[in-house]
Amino acid sequence: MDLAIVGAGPAGMAAALEAHGRGLSVAVIDEQPRPGGQIYRRPETRDVTLERALGPEYAHGMALTERFLAAGLDYRPATALWDLSAERKLSLSSGERASELDAAQVILATGAMERPVPVPGWTLPGVMSVGAAQIMLKTAGAVPRSPAVLAGSGPLLYLLASQLVEAGASVRAIVETAPASNRLAAAAHLPAALRQHKLLAKGLAMLRGLKRAGVARIEGARGLRIEGTERCQALVFQAGGFSQRFDTELVLLHEGVIPNAHVSMALGCAHDWDEAQLCWRPRLGPWGETTVEGVAVAGDGGGINGAEAAEHLGTLAALGAAHRLGKLDAGARDKAAARLRAALARLDGARRFIDLLYRPAMGQRVPADDAAIVCRCEEVTAGEIRRAARLGALGLTQAKAYTRCGMGPCQGRMCAPTVAAIIAAARGVDESAVAPYRPRAPYKPVTLGALASLRDPAFAVESAAEHLYRRDVKDEV
Repeated sequence: MDLAIVGAGPAGMAAALEAHGRGLSVAVIDEQPRPGGQIYRRPETRDVTLERALGPEYAHGMALTERFLAAGLDYRPATALWDLSAERKLSLSSGERASELDAAQVILATGAMERPVPVPGWTLPGVMSVGAAQIMLKTAGAVPRSPAVLAGSGPLLYLLASQLVEAGASVRAIVETAPASNRLAAAAHLPAALRQHKLLAKGLAMLRGLKRAGVARIEGARGLRIEGTERCQALVFQAGGFSQRFDTELVLLHEGVIPNAHVSMALGCAHDWDEAQLCWRPRLGPWGETTVEGVAVAGDGGGINGAEAAEHLGTLAALGAAHRLGKLDAGARDKAAARLRAALARLDGARRFIDLLYRPAMGQRVPADDAAIVCRCEEVTAGEIRRAARLGALGLTQAKAYTRCGMGPCQGRMCAPTVAAIIAAARGVDESAVAPYRPRAPYKPVTLGALASLRDPAFAVESAAEHLYRRDVKDEV
């Protein structure tokens, strides 16, 4: 196989279409049952009324998925990648069957994931992320039966609130946690953002629509907590110098998104700390190349840029792969890329503005309440992480040994940003000084039955064990 693409969101689909058009043999590995990724999740049958409520960007995504499905690609839905070797052997599982795929080039288009929002009470029924609520809306047309309160920061708060209102749901309030100081930091990038006038006009239109719908908007909130016994009953917070409370059965939390870099970290790709987006991102070349030969990253998995940019980055990664495989000369590659790079440059100014305007406050990333759950898999609290740091846990791997935090089914995907922030605060160092987890295969759970379905299951088990232990594990300093 010339090219294996992991993920069928906007970056993965764009990369696949470009590579296929350049004559490459392409396989697309997708955990989801249908293409589109998180941003363009689609129901089994298209719903024109729902698409209208979700807006023109979603309709564009549906058109992209239709082109992708019509291209006749080797598309493998409901298939998980559980290991990837430096020699570009992909270990896959689908249901109770495992398989392997060798590729000359690999593009990781794993997209983004929501940043965890570990406020007290966030594990209660009736509390979920904004992204999860949007997935339910897109895939099933599900809207809340009772008025919802959205809390946190980031454009997705207003987007989902607008979509819910358009779909006939009731949104009681948006409680914003972004500090007022963010506006001053973002102001320097406003002139560049103004070049994306359509994007800004869309945001202002959403705010006007929410105001007409009677959605309350609270700014400068801090100290969020969810109250309730068996389920969510209220959101309580501080704003304007006094305590405020919204009685509600549904709270939707969001503090932005970060790259889903689990696979690139497991593969040993170099990563750098992004101070603007407060996350680790893989170090990439101009065509999405990582520091591991033959492996590239495209889309939000390499840094949060949005769906439009993800398509351009996917196409660039495919052009780079075609050139490395000798299917495209450098002149033709660069000519095809020129328009894409110009579009990305225009989008970059708005991205920097958004990153700084909605940068999460430290108080939202580091729970003040020691009893707040940080690791949902192992039910480890913020207090336990702080005690581990005081006992000498300098990084995430040591904290895992002290507390089991990160040893659950998600392998630290959800807790790592919070654990790192807590350790950094306890040690009085920058988060960049706290090394991230070192993921190991299998990246996703795989059953012994699936391994046994391989032609040589003994070799498969031996290979998995080798990948699990072969890389040196050093104490973080």
